Amino acid sequence: MRLFLVCAVLCAAASPALAQDSISYRVVATSKTSTMQKEMQEAGDAGFRFAGVMGGETAFGGKEVVVVMQRPGASTSKFEYRLLATSRTSTMQKEMQEAGDAGYAYVGQTVFESLLGGKEVASIFERDVEAVRREKYEYRLLATNKTSTMEKELLEAGQLGFQMVGMTVGKTLVGGNEVVSILRRPVP
Repeated sequence: MRLFLVCAVLCAAASPALAQDSISYRVVATSKTSTMQKEMQEAGDAGFRFAGVMGGETAFGGKEVVVVMQRPGASTSKFEYRLLATSRTSTMQKEMQEAGDAGYAYVGQTVFESLLGGKEVASIFERDVEAVRREKYEYRLLATNKTSTMEKELLEAGQLGFQMVGMTVGKTLVGGNEVVSILRRPVP
């Protein structure tokens, strides 16, 4: 009886802590970048934050990108998202820097493959709506189809303080199949 009472008291004391530590998830899956941007923003408005992304072929959805978003049980934060997708790396570099200048931070990337066979490298940027101070970054995109070239370019960027935050292999209009690396460094 005494053991039962001790277990009941411990379980009752642990229940609020378990509820407070619970995490809610939202899965967003689509083959359209515009739909993904809209649905991620709706989830961000509801307090969900980016957790992971993967592009590919799902059993029922076909060629689509799947994003998982999460929200800690006690969180009241809201997040804004920018999804940048292009088949031109020069366009992506410019858009990434604009997002960085606006206080967005890189959180992930993948490749969107359309039903017509086109491929776009897609990068996801996030910012906390209520953050008083937002760290700003300078971004650099490196794209090459030779790994030896990539190493050389990474070494040069590293000497300037750029740190790699993401990499995909995507088919771009200009370079064909390329290794696309995204790097950043804090803006003082």
